[in-house]
Amino acid sequence: MIRGKWLPQPFAGVYLLDPFHHSDDRGEFVKTFHAGQVNEFGRSFEFREEFYSISHKNVLRGMHFQLPPHQHQKIVYCLTGSILDVLVDLRQSEPTYGKSLRFELSAANRLVLWIPPGMAHGFLSREDKTCVIYKTDHEYALESDSGIRWDSIDFSWKVDSPIVSARDRSFLKLTDFESPF
Repeated sequence: MIRGKWLPQPFAGVYLLDPFHHSDDRGEFVKTFHAGQVNEFGRSFEFREEFYSISHKNVLRGMHFQLPPHQHQKIVYCLTGSILDVLVDLRQSEPTYGKSLRFELSAANRLVLWIPPGMAHGFLSREDKTCVIYKTDHEYALESDSGIRWDSIDFSWKVDSPIVSARDRSFLKLTDFESPF
């Protein structure tokens, strides 16, 4: 089996995947998901939904998640462009509760982020026409759709005027959010 590398991160259940890739005179080939390798690594992921976003430079999307019983795992990567990807641990039983973790994801580095349930997820687009792919193991459920404010977490986005949706500006601050995770 052609394999990528699973790189454990400081938050339980979060992994950065360096997928198998091959380049030659035709271009590139990248394997972003392989169910057998996921199972061999002791994880499970029943692919239920996939979607993508295309963002302008300085668009900030987040911090999003789905509440129980529709919480989900996500697999995220950049097809074009680059992002500063950020997670906040909302799992009260974890020592990393309320802390943030950042990643640089780009088409150039081909890295894939594995996000377990109980994480708020968001990103800042660093280039115009940045395309981010999301795979989830649970279908979107409007009644469970939620988030926390991007500017209420212990993280500096290092952008003066991010482009943020009205929806994302309406979320509660992390300190006001009662986590069910």
